[in-house]
Amino acid sequence: MNILIIGGAGYIGSHVTREFLDNGHNCTVYDNLSSGLRENLFKDAKFIYGDIHDYPSLLEAMKTFSFDAVIHLAAFKAAGESMLNPEKYSHNNIAGTLNILNASCAAGIKNIVFSSSAAVYGEPKYLPIDEKHPVNPENYYGFTKLEIERFLDWYDKLKNIRYASLRYFNAAGYDVKGRIKGLEQNPANLLPVIMETASGLRNEMQVFGDDYNTKDGTCIRDYVHVSDLAKGHAMALDYIIKNNKSLIVNMGSEQGFSVKDVLETARKLTGQKIPAKITGRRSGDPEKLTASCSLAFETLGWKASHSDLETLVKTSWDVYRKDRG
Repeated sequence: MNILIIGGAGYIGSHVTREFLDNGHNCTVYDNLSSGLRENLFKDAKFIYGDIHDYPSLLEAMKTFSFDAVIHLAAFKAAGESMLNPEKYSHNNIAGTLNILNASCAAGIKNIVFSSSAAVYGEPKYLPIDEKHPVNPENYYGFTKLEIERFLDWYDKLKNIRYASLRYFNAAGYDVKGRIKGLEQNPANLLPVIMETASGLRNEMQVFGDDYNTKDGTCIRDYVHVSDLAKGHAMALDYIIKNNKSLIVNMGSEQGFSVKDVLETARKLTGQKIPAKITGRRSGDPEKLTASCSLAFETLGWKASHSDLETLVKTSWDVYRKDRG
């Protein structure tokens, strides 16, 4: 297939691009490099420097190359920032997605895989969280993802666009074969923050609260390896094309690791002290989040296979250690 990967030079996008290339597809990356990196581009994929807000250029690219599908990974994703600057997230995530959808319609592209988020669920009512869990985002970032899912549902009904919306839990790790070297830019998630501290890019890191009702007092999260996520994109695209049916599905590891679990494993595997300061809880941080991914297994045959804690840490450290020199 001929696939357009919007945001394909980014952290997750580069892994997704590599997966589709490995599967023998023709890939074109469309990216403005605001957070993506040229070193994440592959010689066997075309590259178009472009912005999703430049509708004429986006439409021209879609029409010129006759794509079979769009993979949409072009979103801002810092939950805390979204609460301080909702205008930025409205413009990029919502208005930008509408440009992608409208250009796809005009170019006759009928298949879209969208990187959504477990942030659409908000505070868990029960665990593990499945796709039937109520959606009630607690931050504006999660709200934008949920609104995009609603737009996709309407375009499915009105324009016959089939979509797969993949609700990621906490993406982490790096390519298990070591082919992707570009460091995530301005990370806010736990594992890259730990890696930045281990490699000397930060003097110390913060642990937000150690008084939760968990085994060690720190929050528990579901971490899914980015290589597993990349495979999920390929499987989801195959599903919506073969079945002519849209899909919303969780993607997580179905395991829960605490902040201290991740930190201590990183200290062990890196051999670094990784200074960490305990600070107060962050507003809106749930005590525990874990995914149910039974629907992904039943519909796609997908299951996380690289999302054990050691692999998550080791593949990350391999990249940060090399960058450190």
